[in-house]
Amino acid sequence: MRIGILSLLMLGCSGLTELIASEKNHVILCGGPALRKWEDLRVEGDQHDRWWANFIHASTLRMDELRAANGSHAAITWIVYRPAYIKRGIEDRKPYSTWISKQAAKRKATLIWVSSGEQAIAAINRHPSRSIVSFDFFGHSNKYCFLLDYSAEIMGASKAWIHERDLAGIRRDVFAKRAHCKSWGCHTGESMSAHWKRTVGKALIGAKGKTDYRTLSEGKLPTVSGRWVR
Repeated sequence: MRIGILSLLMLGCSGLTELIASEKNHVILCGGPALRKWEDLRVEGDQHDRWWANFIHASTLRMDELRAANGSHAAITWIVYRPAYIKRGIEDRKPYSTWISKQAAKRKATLIWVSSGEQAIAAINRHPSRSIVSFDFFGHSNKYCFLLDYSAEIMGASKAWIHERDLAGIRRDVFAKRAHCKSWGCHTGESMSAHWKRTVGKALIGAKGKTDYRTLSEGKLPTVSGRWVR
């Protein structure tokens, strides 16, 4: 995957300014929800994202954890796939992108809107060397990809992702020596975690099985139906 100047220029408005150089940066990558017009065509057991904010709420819970552990001045970068929230907002007649911006401001996080996997990788790569001490992904996924988009453009398909083959585009040197990396999407631990370790040079905790976001209603981060692996 090539990261060009155009991708950098297209990063979201609040992330367009330079990221604050910090010894410790926490990065959260957030995919988008499916549209109900597609998911309602499925049998009930196969439907996704009845609630639009699964990945947003999980992200804010994680931010609250990071704030509690690292203090109010810890640098948090929130990279969010914007097109899906715009489309779902139109469908639901709600200003979701505005609400997301307010959540970022409330938690003093640097919000970077992206529209592709290329732009997401560019946003990660903008951090100073050895500064990323934690990385979390919340979104749909399979064993080979972070799916930034799923069923927002095409029913049951993705138009924006970071495939395990694309991980070579991530700068290894942006991660601190003991960086904690975790994917909260389904099946990441079945292939992508191993590719992340080989390519990025850090362990990536991932699910062997499906993840369950229903625990968000209890104020808890997602669980896994199988087990977490590195």
